[in-house]
Amino acid sequence: MNVCQQILALDAIFNTYRAQVNPQHRTLYIRRRTQLLREIANKDIDHSVRRQYLHVRKLILSKQHGPISDLQSLRSRSTSIPSRIGSVEQSFESVQGNDHGTPVKTHRRYQSNGSFQFLPPNVTMTMHEDLPLHGVVPTKKAEASRKMAGDKSLGENYAFAGMHHVFDQHAEAVTSIKFAHDEKHKLACSSSDGTLSICDLLPTPPSVTCFLRGHKAAIKDFDWSVANDFIVSASIDGTSRLWSPSSGQCLRVFSDAYLCPVLSCRFQPLNNNMIVTGNDKAHVQVYNTSTGKNVKGGTCRTTGAVLSLAFESTGTILWIGDEKGCILSFCFDIATGRLQKGKRIVVAYGCCITSISYRSWINREARDPSLLINVADNNLCLYRVTNEEGALSLKRSFQVRHERLGIRSSFCPLMSFRQGACVVTGSEDMAVYFFDVEKEEKSCVNKLLGHSAPVLDVCWNYDESLLASCDTEGTVIVWKREQRKYNI
Repeated sequence: MNVCQQILALDAIFNTYRAQVNPQHRTLYIRRRTQLLREIANKDIDHSVRRQYLHVRKLILSKQHGPISDLQSLRSRSTSIPSRIGSVEQSFESVQGNDHGTPVKTHRRYQSNGSFQFLPPNVTMTMHEDLPLHGVVPTKKAEASRKMAGDKSLGENYAFAGMHHVFDQHAEAVTSIKFAHDEKHKLACSSSDGTLSICDLLPTPPSVTCFLRGHKAAIKDFDWSVANDFIVSASIDGTSRLWSPSSGQCLRVFSDAYLCPVLSCRFQPLNNNMIVTGNDKAHVQVYNTSTGKNVKGGTCRTTGAVLSLAFESTGTILWIGDEKGCILSFCFDIATGRLQKGKRIVVAYGCCITSISYRSWINREARDPSLLINVADNNLCLYRVTNEEGALSLKRSFQVRHERLGIRSSFCPLMSFRQGACVVTGSEDMAVYFFDVEKEEKSCVNKLLGHSAPVLDVCWNYDESLLASCDTEGTVIVWKREQRKYNI
């Protein structure tokens, strides 16, 4: 079963490159792959055969699309399954082939994020300009990045054409919003009124297609599964729930073991059969979605109420932000769900950590894995991830009005393909802010005004054509970014 999960994870990582003009096909592809892998998971098949299949498939996909930094970081960043991942990675050094199918020895170098970068024999480490994105040393003079961005500044690339639509289906604050993975027009919202809503932005006019009802109190957080077939939610009624967004049905209820409000939740990114929740009494719990039971060894305690959770992309590190201003990292065993304590950092003592977002690399000039953190001391902080245990080092901080509410932020999804890197955040002064993380002065590149209440959360769809923001009055604004031509 573990090899099947690795196969699915491999397909999920490369899925962005499939069916570029029709993202719905990517979703259908992953759903079908999930179904087939579930069917063969319990069959009596030699594990060596499955590992060999994983190995060959990885080579084919890497040759077709190029090596992926997140994929290559599996070996070095995994703490619980090194033998399985290692056996796949090690063979890369000699199996690369040329156009005639003849094996050619490749070169590799160790990157700052702990991954190996593989280069063809005819490419040296001194080449910077106008080469394929993978296997190139990043440089601030990269002309390719500027051409991809249409020769526009970062601020011009985040200019907006106005409001695409305004939703007001919730009677109380909208606490969190998220576009479905690889979906341009499907948006979910959670609210303090105890419901979630699923919105479709196409066909026009946009509409609310489904309400998820069942919680008896405010919903503080939710998350989409990788294939968008499930949603998990966390509520102060002391439960987390698993939903089918297509039917609106509640599939399972997870009652908190300590009978206290549940404030945060996340799917395990490589194994959506597991979810992680954090409660008001400083406990983190791992559940099996099939059985509804706690995973043995999947419980840990923090220094305060767990307000935010974030996984590293390979699922082997979990970061937890609490009400005491601390971030704790835990090593997550994907096979068993066990948690092992890693590092602890005090960001701002006594100030809530209301949001954590992970990004494997910022842009061509800054490839360090990073965390974006909202702290209730009027700061948005960007941290580097410095080792395999999740230790952090502060890179930048930005002033944002944030003192008492659950403000959230997000990395901009396409920032790795152009010069400069941008993040976006809500604020208590009713504005949406965009910051260039590489700019030392005047880092605010744009500011959106339109809300009449504090903005709690912001999110992008996968191609950055639409940005959604929500506020404490229950209003959701979908902003339309100006369309520009890119020379890709």
